Amino acid sequence: QVQLVESGGGLVQAGGSLRLSCVASGISFRSNAMSWYRQTPGKQRELVALITNNDRTRYGDFVKGRFTICRDNAKNTVYLQMNSLQPEDTDVYYCYAPRPATNYWGQGTQVTVSS
Repeated sequence: QVQLVESGGGLVQAGGSLRLSCVASGISFRSNAMSWYRQTPGKQRELVALITNNDRTRYGDFVKGRFTICRDNAKNTVYLQMNSLQPEDTDVYYCYAPRPATNYWGQGTQVTVSS
């Protein structure tokens, strides 16, 4: 019943852009934060961006103004607009919904940036 479905990943050249989408179902959305993390196999997951129910945002230090997170509560969807992508951004990107008792993760979408 609870699902976080990511899409929008793919292969892009350095300097290019991608827009990731995460559609949530089966959970409260409008009143809760949503976020994006990334993870290289063998490493810990790293915060990319977070947006609260009040539209406050936080970004990982590596973002450096290149990414923007936003949400559409009517569609239960959170987006991550990624610009000026670099090969170092290559990773699996996960939608994450922190909740008091249970945290929910999507299955991830692969982002590959070629040089």
